[in-house]
Amino acid sequence: MFRFLKGFGLLTAAALGAAAPPALAAGDLLVAPTRVILDGSRGTEVVLNNIGSEPATYRISLEIKRMTAEGGLDEIAEENVTVAERAALDMIVFSPRRVTLPPNQPQVVRVGVRVPEGLPPGEYRAHMLFRSVPDAVPAEAVAAKSAGAGVSIALTPIYGITIPVIVRVGALGAEASIGEAWVSQGADGSAFNFDLSRTGGRSVYGDIEVTRPGVSEPLLVARGVAVYPEVGARKVSLRVPDELAAKLKGPVRIRYSEDREIGGGTIDEADRMVK
Repeated sequence: MFRFLKGFGLLTAAALGAAAPPALAAGDLLVAPTRVILDGSRGTEVVLNNIGSEPATYRISLEIKRMTAEGGLDEIAEENVTVAERAALDMIVFSPRRVTLPPNQPQVVRVGVRVPEGLPPGEYRAHMLFRSVPDAVPAEAVAAKSAGAGVSIALTPIYGITIPVIVRVGALGAEASIGEAWVSQGADGSAFNFDLSRTGGRSVYGDIEVTRPGVSEPLLVARGVAVYPEVGARKVSLRVPDELAAKLKGPVRIRYSEDREIGGGTIDEADRMVK
């Protein structure tokens, strides 16, 4: 079921080349790749790396998230999942479910799929969650703090990373279309926004490049923009510095292209007048 990677090297996100899978980081945990697609019975691996200076423990689980029209992902309680979402949870298998990583020590998590007979064609998705497990506080330390004067509250941050695990059953296709584009100003600063719609039986995923007509160097590049099957359209909102927001107004060309690892072909391209 599982295929092992030989000589896999993790790099920081800024240094990743076209041949290396991108990575996500939260706290001291680095995870690569950032998405998994399973087709048939072949398995794959996700590599974890503790880039901190102390050993760290992580719990691994599956959860269901649904995309919203604003492009966010809402976590869905298990009792509210659909039949298709339950199928994804049941057929995606992985091991181990808990790891303790010494500093700079990679760990492979094996991921596979068991597609049940008669499963209807379609795209099935769950999200793999890697959540840090805080160190237990020794009983003596708790007692010593309790004996002191006053009340002490210790807050321990718990970091988590999720990546989509996608199972595709049958011959599935999809198309995407770029809609209107605009610049907005909010409490969090400036953003470049555009509408992105999708049709077909699977998600679309790729990179965005925004260029000025006649200028080859892009004004804005965004990696890993997805539209999942549960929504027909979403808003893409990309935070930008104020000075870049001003440059993005006027005529631009927006190109949505496939992930570079599968060729980088154009999904859709549109000329827009940005206000």
